[in-house]
Amino acid sequence: MIDRRDILAAGLTGFALTALPRPARSAEPTAEQLIATFTGGVTPAGSGVTLDLPEVAENGFSVPVSIDAPGATEILLLAPENPWPQVARFRLGPLSGQQAVSTRIRLARTQEVIALARLADGSLARASVRVEVIVGGCGA
Repeated sequence: MIDRRDILAAGLTGFALTALPRPARSAEPTAEQLIATFTGGVTPAGSGVTLDLPEVAENGFSVPVSIDAPGATEILLLAPENPWPQVARFRLGPLSGQQAVSTRIRLARTQEVIALARLADGSLARASVRVEVIVGGCGA
């Protein structure tokens, strides 16, 4: 049977736990840092990847995106104006039927969405599309 002392002890324990210092959350890397890490400082080519997004997104909560990168082993999708710029990272293996992906993403505001692809031969490709967002989809 639970008595008054057990309830008081549980309450004080809970209060003490909330007063303990919490470890600092590491800062989210910026889009520039993510690009530098992905590319290793190499400038990607302007062709080799196709990024398909609507020019105007009425609702930033669900924006369709398709990326086609023939020969890609990895694709990085960034939305620099979002609170967390890395939207998605896809790794494509040798058994992938095609090097293309489609999904829906959230966009906080009007911005340029960037797709980077690492191709099987080690080269890099980049594409970007500016999307006008009418209603933002990320709580900033």
